[in-house]
Amino acid sequence: MIGIIDYGMGNLHSVQNALRRLEIEYFLSENKEELAKADALLLPGVGAFKDAMHALRKDGMDEFIVTSVQERKPILGICLGMQLLFEEGEEHGLTKGLNLLPGRVVHIPGTTIDGLSYKVPHMGWNELIIHNPEAQLLSNLSANHVYFVHSYFVKTEDRNVLLASADYYEEVPAVVGKDHIFGTQFHPEKSGDAGLEMLRNFANYVRER
Repeated sequence: MIGIIDYGMGNLHSVQNALRRLEIEYFLSENKEELAKADALLLPGVGAFKDAMHALRKDGMDEFIVTSVQERKPILGICLGMQLLFEEGEEHGLTKGLNLLPGRVVHIPGTTIDGLSYKVPHMGWNELIIHNPEAQLLSNLSANHVYFVHSYFVKTEDRNVLLASADYYEEVPAVVGKDHIFGTQFHPEKSGDAGLEMLRNFANYVRER
């Protein structure tokens, strides 16, 4: 059973629709005691890094997430939820994240090169460049284009956590993972077959542990 963390900043409707479509058991809660009963956690996110961390810290949800992960509970972060897994973010001032993965969330440098415009936000379909095809989340994908909407991205020096990236002027971490910690910068619930397969892969990972 996957517990979706409701902290007021997630695209909950589309995530729930995708899980229902895949017949993956889940529940939605803002209550730490209820979420503690879940086999895994899903951390969605839409909005600003600083606001999201403030919302998580308000009732100690940040400490609950960190403790749960330290106790080996799997977690999947989606979009902003993925960014929150890292050490810190620069959006609206430097803010400490959950510090579960090494890296900083920085602004996408919009630019134009040879007439090709890299606008901010990075919005639309982009191809995944797979770095670790053996990763659980990327198993048996039938498609490799996914849907992004973001103005900030992760900078990390730890190549081991970078499972897949996208090319948007520079390398944009698209799928990250370490042990039982996973994240996608894009929205898998809006990314067609590839995204649904990743959600299924995460559920299978949780079920098989």
